[in-house]
Amino acid sequence: MPIWWARLSLSLLLACIVCGAGFAQQNVKPGAEVFLESHLDLVKGKRVGLITNQTGRLSSGELLLDALLKRNIEVAALFAPEHGVRGDASAGEAIVDGKDAHTGIPVYSLYGKTRKPTTEMLEGLDVLLYDIQDVGVRFYTYISTMGLAMEAAAEMGIPLIVLDRPNPLGGRIEGPILEDSLKSFVGFYPIPVVYGLTCGELALMVNGEGWLGENVCTELTVIPMEGWERRMDWDQTGLKWVPTSPNISGASTTLFYPATCFIEATNLSEGRGTTTPFQVVGAPFVDGDDLSESLENENLPGICFSSLHFTPTSSKHKGVVCGGIRLEITNQDSYRAVETGLVMLQRILQLYPKEIALDQSSLLHLLGSERGLQAVIEGAAREALTETINAGLDDFRMRSQRYRLYK
Repeated sequence: MPIWWARLSLSLLLACIVCGAGFAQQNVKPGAEVFLESHLDLVKGKRVGLITNQTGRLSSGELLLDALLKRNIEVAALFAPEHGVRGDASAGEAIVDGKDAHTGIPVYSLYGKTRKPTTEMLEGLDVLLYDIQDVGVRFYTYISTMGLAMEAAAEMGIPLIVLDRPNPLGGRIEGPILEDSLKSFVGFYPIPVVYGLTCGELALMVNGEGWLGENVCTELTVIPMEGWERRMDWDQTGLKWVPTSPNISGASTTLFYPATCFIEATNLSEGRGTTTPFQVVGAPFVDGDDLSESLENENLPGICFSSLHFTPTSSKHKGVVCGGIRLEITNQDSYRAVETGLVMLQRILQLYPKEIALDQSSLLHLLGSERGLQAVIEGAAREALTETINAGLDDFRMRSQRYRLYK
């Protein structure tokens, strides 16, 4: 073979590899970048209140806050959700008012004494911007913060702009619809546990369905992303994952979170204080071999379980060796997180009835369904449990379809 032909063949091979990689990964442009490029007129000359945290970044890694200041946009106030503006506060830790150490801009806490922006906080502001990466799960509190901000903006007559970001769970829709009587900060809307919308789409649905209250409607603008599709895995977006909270350090964790977060209502560890939070579950009294065998016998789709020992460095059972299980997703398409989590909880209740402590009120508010709670506690058969937690999902799919901005 001539040398020139070998070189040409190698070049063509490399080109094919590069092109093939391009098909697997697309460069998604988040709403924040689209906003800076095409919609700055919405905030020029105005006093802006920015609801954000460490995830409000451009593809380059630059914070939206810094990008706005560079463009001479007056950011007059910052609003901090759970975990704070810089994302360094632990789960449940109260956030206090203060000033941002880097910019000196006043910071108002939306996760402390108040969770809804007050009249005093909004005084003098012309517009609110919301830019936070979410995880697509109802009890992750950022969307509750968004809803309360929408309420406050409507009451004050201030427009609110949502800069959209990907839902790492795509179009997955799972789990019970929240019952109205169970509305709380970990369940603010009548949506499933896993709701299959971006935060921008959800904001449109909140407005469109009248969920903020009778005759309450926010002057809402959603800035869509470019290049995102619901079918994408996070690694196909081309975006770097910024930990959305201390224990959601990677995009893959979002797949386990809606399954094992229910364990928070028990005295078992859900893996906080380990290198794999929400992917391991256990306690000093758990026999990992027994629990993993019991769950493997359930033949849950797309997931397998193995036994292990782990020692949390913080949170429940800090410094104590725990027996338990590790979850591994074998097929993302067939995997059903909510069903997996609830069946797992049923097996734990059956295997350790004397050792387990269950906070039924906490589980009820996470699950959002009285019937669902009873099905778990009473050990309902898989078919009955699935039917209970999936009730109403077809109607939700149909209603949410009209608010979708992406295929």
